[in-house]
Amino acid sequence: MTANRSARARAEGRSCASIFLVPLFCNNKSPSIHYLIRGQGEPLLLIHGLGGSGADWAFQVDALEKHFQVIVPDLPGSGRSPPPRGEYTIEGFAAALWSLLDHLGISRTNIIGFSMGGAVALEMAARRPSHVPRLGLINSLATYRPDDWHKWLEVHVSEMLVRLLGMRRAAWLLAVRLFPEPWQHALRRHAAAVVGAVPASSYLGMGLALARWAIIGRLGRLRSRILLIAAEHDFTPLAEKRELAARLKADIVVVRGSRHGTPFDSVEATNASLLALLTDQPLPPQIRWVRDTPARTQALSLRGSIPENHASGA
Repeated sequence: MTANRSARARAEGRSCASIFLVPLFCNNKSPSIHYLIRGQGEPLLLIHGLGGSGADWAFQVDALEKHFQVIVPDLPGSGRSPPPRGEYTIEGFAAALWSLLDHLGISRTNIIGFSMGGAVALEMAARRPSHVPRLGLINSLATYRPDDWHKWLEVHVSEMLVRLLGMRRAAWLLAVRLFPEPWQHALRRHAAAVVGAVPASSYLGMGLALARWAIIGRLGRLRSRILLIAAEHDFTPLAEKRELAARLKADIVVVRGSRHGTPFDSVEATNASLLALLTDQPLPPQIRWVRDTPARTQALSLRGSIPENHASGA
């Protein structure tokens, strides 16, 4: 993509709605998407999970933008992107992101997806197999249909808590599950604030979309080099992620001590593994597949990084 075309695309995005200080891609066929572009090089799309936004990639973008042109969208109904006109679907998210990339003149991109974002990433790769050279999935599955008790509990208990307690209280309970250690209090507060600000209708709509989605029968379409990063203590079974990696002939990194929020609680392992995938290098040694130490976690700061830039257009 030329510099002139990139600048034109960003200008067109801003013209859609002047209240958005970061580009907002709008067209009549797919949902509008708020996005941020950082760095230069081979394109890399980062897709966030349920209850989050593109700002969730704060601890990854600083490392990745040194090597890649990083595109960080808010999925429709998340962050600063307005909700879709119809129902939430994983297929709709994938179509909307390909429309954004088409608008930006990007025909091939590496994709990294976290949790629900991994489902969207898989759907995108299945739609255009030859256009996704590398695919990274963090705590993601090939189906979230509640066909076992782990998934049934995740779907129905989460929905019940939101309906009974409201988003703020339900978000605090989720944050405690994600970051239970005393020295993770800053991550816990941040997660509670971010998820608690999501409208209940959007959160429930996306959760239902995820529960209806599966790609098991279409995995054979994928042509990407694939890496799975899986938390030892994720909310869904580790065994299912190992089975998925075997089926895809993909590498898998199991991060010891991590829970579902691996990009937050295991920044060093996450970033080193992603860079290995994206630069076609060997994975880091297994001794490094471990949750960040208390000292490293407490040294992390979200101030002055992508969350503020994502909101301000810096």
